[in-house]
Amino acid sequence: MRPETDAATLPHTVASGFSTRIVAWQQIHGRSELPWQNTRDPYRVWLSEVMLQQTQVSTVLGYFARFLARFPDVAALAAGSEDEVFGLWSGLGYYSRARNMHRCAQEVVARFGGAFPQTAVELATLPGIGRSTASAIAAFCFGERVAILDGNVKRVLTRVLGFGGDMSSSTQERALWDLATQLLPPAGEQHAIARYTQGVMDLGATVCLPRRPNCLLCPVDSMCVALRESAPERYPVKTRKLRRTAQSLWLLHASDGAGRVWLEKRPARGIWAGLYSLPAFESREALLASLSPTESASAVDGAAFLHVLTHKDLHLHPVEVTCAEHALNATGGWFGAEAWTALGLPAPVRKLLTLSSRPAPGAA
Repeated sequence: MRPETDAATLPHTVASGFSTRIVAWQQIHGRSELPWQNTRDPYRVWLSEVMLQQTQVSTVLGYFARFLARFPDVAALAAGSEDEVFGLWSGLGYYSRARNMHRCAQEVVARFGGAFPQTAVELATLPGIGRSTASAIAAFCFGERVAILDGNVKRVLTRVLGFGGDMSSSTQERALWDLATQLLPPAGEQHAIARYTQGVMDLGATVCLPRRPNCLLCPVDSMCVALRESAPERYPVKTRKLRRTAQSLWLLHASDGAGRVWLEKRPARGIWAGLYSLPAFESREALLASLSPTESASAVDGAAFLHVLTHKDLHLHPVEVTCAEHALNATGGWFGAEAWTALGLPAPVRKLLTLSSRPAPGAA
């Protein structure tokens, strides 16, 4: 299917045949053992959908269990503090997800009395819930006949349909949404929507992989345009790419001589927004200028290291200083290991503190 015909109506045999094969395949080969499956609880489905954005299933499993243990329902999450939410989220990255998740829980309680709305349209009005996530919750929990279009599903559909539209274009993405809706099980088969939705997600996650897809295991291989073209990795098409940038930060690793470190809460905007962190400076000179002359003279440079974000390389330079027990600024405080381990910390800061708190080799 070429770009100029991307918004065309699909033949009925293609639409019905696709959904029938996906449903049958999922029943036998799809995933069914994950803790957020086999439930119609919108809280658990929503929590898993948010956590799985940009994150692998194997990583999410532990976080999902810990979140449910502390926040068993949406009311508990709404009542929790942002710092506690960040602490449980720490290490998952993309912290805007956690911030929006907390706000979403509060709105579900305030606007809907603690019960998630049952339609994709209403769900999409909540913070952090986009169209695909809203549709997944509505399909899994309430049986609504709506399409999803996460990254895995986009890959499956563009390959099967030979959809050559540029996914950087909102017009082409809307065209793919239209086609995804046409591929849903027929309106009279509402019982199949949850299994179909799970199936197309499973196919993208386990068979129709970004590189070297397992086409021999695919239930819709005979329908797949990309396979006929011998070019599955050509899809989906996305020409616009974000430019990578680099930034250097000097981290003040201040300790008070009693095992505590100084951490400050980051501003609400910018890198590591809302998290606790070692104070960060644009230069070593600026870092030293924030200290007393005695403290500055005792500063020792630690080993610099690279932390890679999605579209930015952070070159981090820790500077170790022993300080007297006083406030370094108004937004921070001294934290012992039992306290900072429970905070929401950027992954590289947590790694640095963890390594520095370990006993030296050979120590008693």
